[in-house]
Amino acid sequence: MELESVPGVGAKTAAALRELDDPEAALRDGDVASLARAPGISEGRAARIARGAIRAEHDDPGGFTATKRAREIHEDALALLTDRTVTDYAAKRLETIYPSGVRSRIEEVRSFAESAMTREPDPAVLDALSAVEPLAEPGDVRVRDRCLATRDAERYADAQAAIPEVSVEVVDDARQLAELARSYSTVVALDEAFAGVDIEGDVRVEPNALEEPESVVPERVLTFFARNRDRIRAAAEVHRVAALDAPCDLETLLSALDQLDEDGSVTGDEELDRLATAVDDLDAAVSTAESVANDHLREAIEEQDVTIEGTDLLSLVERGAGVDSLLQRELADEYAAAVEKARDHLVDALALRDMEATARRAFPDEPAYPVEHSEDVVARLREELTAARDQRATRRKRELADDLAEMRRDAAALVDAALELDVELAIARFADDFDCTMPDVTESEGVAIEGGRSPLLDVPFDEVEPVDYTVEGVTVLSGVNSGGKTSTLDLVALVTTLAHMGLPVPAESARIGRISELHYHAKTQGTLDAGAFEATLREFGDLVADVDHRSPAAADGDGTGADGDATADGDGPAAGTDDRPVMVLVDELESITEPGASAKIMAGILEALGERQATAIFVSHLARDISEAAETDISIDGIEAKGLENGELRVERSPVKGKLARSTPELIVEKLADDGADDADGFYSDLLGKFE
Repeated sequence: MELESVPGVGAKTAAALRELDDPEAALRDGDVASLARAPGISEGRAARIARGAIRAEHDDPGGFTATKRAREIHEDALALLTDRTVTDYAAKRLETIYPSGVRSRIEEVRSFAESAMTREPDPAVLDALSAVEPLAEPGDVRVRDRCLATRDAERYADAQAAIPEVSVEVVDDARQLAELARSYSTVVALDEAFAGVDIEGDVRVEPNALEEPESVVPERVLTFFARNRDRIRAAAEVHRVAALDAPCDLETLLSALDQLDEDGSVTGDEELDRLATAVDDLDAAVSTAESVANDHLREAIEEQDVTIEGTDLLSLVERGAGVDSLLQRELADEYAAAVEKARDHLVDALALRDMEATARRAFPDEPAYPVEHSEDVVARLREELTAARDQRATRRKRELADDLAEMRRDAAALVDAALELDVELAIARFADDFDCTMPDVTESEGVAIEGGRSPLLDVPFDEVEPVDYTVEGVTVLSGVNSGGKTSTLDLVALVTTLAHMGLPVPAESARIGRISELHYHAKTQGTLDAGAFEATLREFGDLVADVDHRSPAAADGDGTGADGDATADGDGPAAGTDDRPVMVLVDELESITEPGASAKIMAGILEALGERQATAIFVSHLARDISEAAETDISIDGIEAKGLENGELRVERSPVKGKLARSTPELIVEKLADDGADDADGFYSDLLGKFE
């Protein structure tokens, strides 16, 4: 798949997607999690890109939801699903499931949905999912204790691009390389010419370092896993609780994660901990060792009587001798013991091993009071400890990074599988909450719903009365006010939309004829002015013309419309793409103008749609007038009111085929006429006769 051929993907976005391991597969699979790992691509953007790629894959022209109300129904359907997700990712992923008139796309989602409906929404799994998020790529890794070195200017640029986490230096010879070694803990020379050069410090010659950046910067892998540690652990818990097959051994992965600290440093290495503690505690240990020596020497002096004959004292003074000479002469053994105590304390306090000899030189043999350390020796000890610590840390980082790098792809698959499980569970919960079944999507026109219940009604779902309704061709749906006509339209629109999304529908069973577009016109509030009325008529005129282009007789057989235009770009109705019919749902079009004119207009629209084999349901109180104005037979269905009871309508919610439903005023007049006491003079009976 050519990336820039995907709708919404330009050169900049394509460049970002190419940073992924397999962007074509991610686009083909609608893998929002993988797409969102591309630099600068958010989950919302990834979902839009995935939709564009899916449409391109299935040659889907788009434009199924052809009106505002149709789009609202799709949004409502999507909300019913996203409300049942745990993760933000799953909500975005569900946005890639859209209503389509393309058979291959419908079947693709149906297969996924049917599998999802077998899932059991275990509360323990949902709880574990709450901590799962898509993996994040850290973009702020910077390593300052090592650098790359090269003699080649072109390789210098390649190194900066391949391993931006470290500094890259240009050197001319071994002398400059040695200078770098004094400034960095580790220097990685990229040129084979430096092989065999003896330079003090940690200098490695690795000509292939740019092909294996993790060997130079293990922090790249470690920081990735450290930042995503909790997410990976949560995904592992989801696999455990849900009994999913993991892409790797979870214990091995979790054990490796346990060796990582939050900042990406390695934990659990006793030797590294010892060296790090020694560096941190060096100054305090030296100071304490001095105190140990001086305390011992002070006690020795206080306890010992020192007698110096006058001639000896005169001789010492004449030679300019001081207390050091006195110590050496009179307290040499005690001084040696004091220094040995200082040395032992320093070695023991820092748990020194290989550097014990250097540490013991920190306190010189020459007598002095007070006993003081040698700053040069302590500085040397600090350098040796720091170098050993850093080298140990780098070695452990490389070892752990090597192990984790091999598991990175599996860790990503682990998290992706957990996130996809949330998508599946949302569908399963939706189907379970609303007693859904998979509909039959056929090539015949019309819609047939049995036991359909709309979850869009503002009442608890278990209180919704089931509706049976079958429509083929065009029909007028009549009924009393508040009898459920609009709710029936919404149910038909919702079931049709869900079926074309490839999802289960809230009905005992449903058969939906595959369509290319859903036109749903909601009730207009108030009469339109002349300009708005004209715009509305033009909209229906364009619709009829569009349907006309779709008919087999009008098609020219080469995939273009009758006028030779190419297919639409997918953002609007796709006129001339094929011969699939459309569905038109209209709620009380008579409200746009005078009732008499409305009946004639609706009759004409229905006649035109019927001639073009469209499926259409027009809700109207003017069913009788429409039938009389039409030049062909137009079906009339009715939502029957059983009567009035305590001022409330009793309604049979399922429309009756071929039945013109009585209006609310007729029912009220009938009730009055049936009450003989109120109709002694026959007034109400006469009024009732007017309805016949």
